[in-house]
Amino acid sequence: MSDATGLNAAPRTWLDEPRAYEGVRSRRVLAFLVDYTIVLLLCIPFGLIVGVLGILTFGLGWMLYGALFPLVALPYVALTLGGRAQATPGMRLFGIRLERLDGKATDPGLGVAHSVLFWVAGALTSGFIVLIGLFTARKQLIQDLLLGTVVVRRR
Repeated sequence: MSDATGLNAAPRTWLDEPRAYEGVRSRRVLAFLVDYTIVLLLCIPFGLIVGVLGILTFGLGWMLYGALFPLVALPYVALTLGGRAQATPGMRLFGIRLERLDGKATDPGLGVAHSVLFWVAGALTSGFIVLIGLFTARKQLIQDLLLGTVVVRRR
């Protein structure tokens, strides 16, 4: 038997339901915009701290400005995407979350890897990497395929 009602068939999960992926692409884009607005706003106070540090170190501290965005964004995704909610504040706002295909919970390392792969793939392909989501059954992007994750609607 090939259907899910057979005796030897694996039980269906939320990740097998088509409605888990309804509207995920647009929600994901909107969540991205919200999250990176939050990260940019968080860069302001940290930028002020780097400015003071630069004065105290006779200019050496100002070299941190080049790495300020990643220094703020990586802990942000590690603590939110890799946290208990498995979603950033933007993702929670739009009702989506990151799930692992093996059913385990996400962790901070996975959250950072997910974000870093997104930025690297986006830089290498000039952003065309997001077009992959148009052709995958679960609307996965390259970082999802590589890490065994999927973004779904919260139940």
